[in-house]
Amino acid sequence: MAVSAFDILNELKKGKYAPLYFLYGDEPFFIDKISEYIEEHALTRSEKGFNQTIIYGKDLTIGKLLESARSFPMMAKRQVIIIKEAQAFQDISKKEGQDLLAKYAQNPTPTTILVFCYKHKKPDARTEMFKVLNKHAVLVESKKIYDDKLPGWIKQYFKEINYSIQEKAAFMMAEFIGNDLSRITNEADKMVINYPENTELTTEHILKHIGISKEFNVFELQTALAKKDVLKANKIINYFASNPKDNPLIPIISLLYNYFTKILLLHDNKGASKDELARKLRISPYFLTEYQTAARNYPVSKVLNNIHYIHQADLYSKGIESVKKDSAILKELIFKILH
Repeated sequence: MAVSAFDILNELKKGKYAPLYFLYGDEPFFIDKISEYIEEHALTRSEKGFNQTIIYGKDLTIGKLLESARSFPMMAKRQVIIIKEAQAFQDISKKEGQDLLAKYAQNPTPTTILVFCYKHKKPDARTEMFKVLNKHAVLVESKKIYDDKLPGWIKQYFKEINYSIQEKAAFMMAEFIGNDLSRITNEADKMVINYPENTELTTEHILKHIGISKEFNVFELQTALAKKDVLKANKIINYFASNPKDNPLIPIISLLYNYFTKILLLHDNKGASKDELARKLRISPYFLTEYQTAARNYPVSKVLNNIHYIHQADLYSKGIESVKKDSAILKELIFKILH
């Protein structure tokens, strides 16, 4: 049956294991998280020597794998078999291999925990194998989290580890780190060890623990640009120039491009409700006021010019049409945006 990754992890933490897991999709984070938990916790250290097997799909056929899956554990109540890169099985795309797996799924060996890590793709849902797995196995699709859904996912992750996070703080974390779930969870885990459970994380916590300057960061730069606060914008980019390792140019350009693209979208949707605008911009309604301020300060023609300037700066940053230093590229870009 298809279930969420968070639900499966909660079941595993309660010591509830199923005989067959099929983990698939284009986001490896959840596949790794579940398989690693089973690898670390399903058996004791002394049991793992004889009863835990980690193999790669390219090294065997479904038939050979199922021979091992049907064997019994040695001096333990279960054995664990984890198949990394299961999409590389020699016969998983062939009817013979699929039929063998489907037959096993209908009656899996209860003393075996068999885990398929089928990464970066989705098996054909029309096949009999997939239908049988969906009915008899624990089926988890690990999907990419879209940027607009990332703050919500961050809030859910903190909830799962018995913390909470303010909406603005989750948004800041998503914008600063990007769509890298492994890094997001690593940063979250490192941060919460400093606070008791049930603490609500705020922007102050994010600024303190994730290396973002409280006063000089890209979010404050966006706010200064929205308000056309020339003095504040220049203070921030001068700070960036003096700390280039902590403030690389290319991510800043990417964030500014996304920012002005959303301002353009706001212009294209005049008259829409607040909730509808937030949905179209893929932002929380909490942040809509700032975008509306920016839209008032930048008419459509200026927004289009700014997007052109940002694209030009992106080329410069990659050594195309320019040999300027990153600090000079950024200063010139901000000047063009503001004037």
